[in-house]
Amino acid sequence: MSSHREAPEISKDPVADNTDVYAFVSPDRPHTVTLIANFIPFQNPQGGPNFYEFGDDVVYAIKVSNRGDARADVTYEFRFTTRILNDDTFLYNTGPITSIHDPDWNRPQFYSVTRTARGHRPQVLATHLACPPVNIGPRSTPNYGATFTHAAVHPIRGGRTVFAGQRGDAFFVDLGSIFDLGALRPFQNLHLLPLPSATGVNGLQGLNVHTIAIQVPISDVSRTGHIPSDVMKASSVIGVWATASRRKARMWNGALGRSEGHGPFSQVSRLGNPLFNEAITPMADKDRWNALPPHTDSQFAKYVAHPELARLLPALYPGVFPHLAAYTAARADLLAILLTGIPRGVVPGFQNFTGPRQADLLRLNLAVPPSGKPDPIGLIADDPAGFPNGRRLEDNVVAIELRAIAGATIHLVDPSFTPDKAAALLEDGTSNTNLDLLPHFPYMPDPAGGFQSTPGTPAA
Repeated sequence: MSSHREAPEISKDPVADNTDVYAFVSPDRPHTVTLIANFIPFQNPQGGPNFYEFGDDVVYAIKVSNRGDARADVTYEFRFTTRILNDDTFLYNTGPITSIHDPDWNRPQFYSVTRTARGHRPQVLATHLACPPVNIGPRSTPNYGATFTHAAVHPIRGGRTVFAGQRGDAFFVDLGSIFDLGALRPFQNLHLLPLPSATGVNGLQGLNVHTIAIQVPISDVSRTGHIPSDVMKASSVIGVWATASRRKARMWNGALGRSEGHGPFSQVSRLGNPLFNEAITPMADKDRWNALPPHTDSQFAKYVAHPELARLLPALYPGVFPHLAAYTAARADLLAILLTGIPRGVVPGFQNFTGPRQADLLRLNLAVPPSGKPDPIGLIADDPAGFPNGRRLEDNVVAIELRAIAGATIHLVDPSFTPDKAAALLEDGTSNTNLDLLPHFPYMPDPAGGFQSTPGTPAA
């Protein structure tokens, strides 16, 4: 969760594992949109001497569709190159790293950014941009946030800004409880196998990810090339997803002691909406889903129309969801939220409908301004700037999707249905405990440091 190790094959390839995608109109620069894709899940900050880094053999991409056909109209592509400055040491750093270009950092990483618009040749926006080092500790990477975060934010061509490097994971979820037969700690006294209710535990507490973030003028991704102002116009909506691709063939080079890629690139991971492949796609289809483009997603619509979780909730919480248990119609609410966007007439004064083609895209209405007081429950709490209209870092997508699957949104498309009272209350009881979100780009919190972290205590 949200897409951390969500499929069997990608769980074996963490460098290419896309964990979360975010898309929102920038709160401090509302003429821009911020797109974020995170990779490499569950990073232990102490994981040296070979600390986490982007793959030189992976092509990372953030893609935007603005014509309603779920195909990329704008693609931002990121490729990385790693250097070793000192061949005679095993150390990641040979002294305190006091700047992003410090020679004591033995394994710096650089990247290029290329933009491709549909029907046009690729345009290289920047090359040899420096990533920051990981957060090792106060001796090796002193004053991490002040020293490295701003230095790794690069303005590039066309009024765009980019960042690529380690960050604290902004996603929050009670992994330990949810994967223990679907228990939600605040309500586990009502579970089929009950325990006393308790506060949720953020399973990503103290863990890091690697973030690729780009902030661009809204006109860079909108269908018209302008900043939309009419929420109800179809041209105001974009669909966003991210991918990771590897060469089709990998061969072991014994002389170099590593594998090498050959042939064309092939997609191995993708992500649009949070939790789609994680909690909706069956195990047998997860790897295939990761390899396919979103415009083919109609074949997975049956899992959205009749989600397994909607059947499990009444079974795991006996007597709590009688209305949900009795509802057998296809879930038109979920099909809209996850696969087409919400058409006009469902939520007064709002839509993020991209057309009838079903595709897992994170849909964002660019005409909706940022909220002055963001509500983490987003659109269903009357905050139209929040999920499922795009996704902000503070959005509690676990609670939102749990409530939707439990039937809290069925009445929007089927007035005859009365949601169970529990549907509007569901949550896993967690919040973002991974340091503070930044008020400016790249917004993701500074990463947890290795020296500062306390290893977990095994429990019986």
